[in-house]
Amino acid sequence: MTVWEELKARGLIAQVTDEDEIKEMVNNGKATFYIGFDPTADSLHVGHFMALCLMKRLQMAGNRPIALLGGGTGMIGDPSGRTDMRQMMTKETIQHNIDCFKKQMSRFIDFSDGKALMVNNADWLLNLNYVDLLRDVGAHFSVNRMLTAECYKQRMERGLSFLEFNYMIMQSYDFYMLYQKYGCNMQFGGDDQWSNMLGGTELIRRKLGKDAYAMTITLLLNSEGKKMGKTQSGAVWLDPNKTSPFDFYQYWRNVDDADVIKCMRLLTFLPLEQIDEMAKWEGSQLNKAKEILAYELTNLVHGEEEAKKAQEGARALFSGGADTAHMPSTELTDEDFTEEGTIDLITMLIKTGLVPTRSEGRRAIEQGGVSIDGEKITDIKHTVAKDALAGDGVVLKRGKKKFNRVYAK
Repeated sequence: MTVWEELKARGLIAQVTDEDEIKEMVNNGKATFYIGFDPTADSLHVGHFMALCLMKRLQMAGNRPIALLGGGTGMIGDPSGRTDMRQMMTKETIQHNIDCFKKQMSRFIDFSDGKALMVNNADWLLNLNYVDLLRDVGAHFSVNRMLTAECYKQRMERGLSFLEFNYMIMQSYDFYMLYQKYGCNMQFGGDDQWSNMLGGTELIRRKLGKDAYAMTITLLLNSEGKKMGKTQSGAVWLDPNKTSPFDFYQYWRNVDDADVIKCMRLLTFLPLEQIDEMAKWEGSQLNKAKEILAYELTNLVHGEEEAKKAQEGARALFSGGADTAHMPSTELTDEDFTEEGTIDLITMLIKTGLVPTRSEGRRAIEQGGVSIDGEKITDIKHTVAKDALAGDGVVLKRGKKKFNRVYAK
């Protein structure tokens, strides 16, 4: 199976500009391609993870990836998939986020010996002269055509700022610069980036008379059509300090039955033959498939040791075992307890992050969704003595899937 055939079989490919040319380059390791990452936070998240996996696959086949960090485009903000304008960030915040991205990307991509490049579009975007840009680049863009782009259409009713309207031009200019500086002949991105990517191929054709190519990858959506990688408390991050390896593992362990095989194909490096066999599994076997998915992805992001710990902790919890060593934990301090040496249950729920507010904690208790060491608690005034939290502490659980080991020294 060629690289291209595998990408298709895994369901990764959404739209392409010229399938025959792209297939030829990718299969023969001739593609120098880029994917852009705007530094909108201090960690990459699951949405980026799919792009990183694609970069890794193509690099393994001899192609050269360029990770483009959006130090310049991050100053504007991508309107794609947004219902409102992004919060504007300072240069210092953007630089801090870029530094965080660099560390995380190196886990996936081999940047040694020119096998891949990491560049920052601030190097050419921030010093542009506005009038020169209008004459040199703006003349090649039709406003009528831009307004038909999906990324702008969905914002027209609520209002699209002129700042954001320029984003397509900036991204197109990136491709144009990367083509000239590094021989970058291809851009990959999420399916919501299609219009911006076509802008780049068109600018290269008009300015240089050369062909460049674009391909979008399938967005990571669940069976209901909603973007994956989001929880009630926010994004699922790749930074272990923002989403612990255990919580990362649990996110994938708890995906819907209808999504597990699709996630296997899109995100893991397991052979397709093995995944096709798992696609025949039913009932309780699907839980085994989810365990495999969770382990494989946690291993990719956090390493084998953390993946094993997360798996052991999850198995202990669901089997009712006593091994709490690898569960997410919260240590309470003396300040958390009253003069009588107790702490109320709602405060415990908030301290552990199992609920965001007291009112939600109260509701969870009243609805019978909270337990301590397997015993359901329905009294909203329930308190726990500090002595009861000594040693290994207790396992505080909300619903079937959220839990935390709480202890005090």
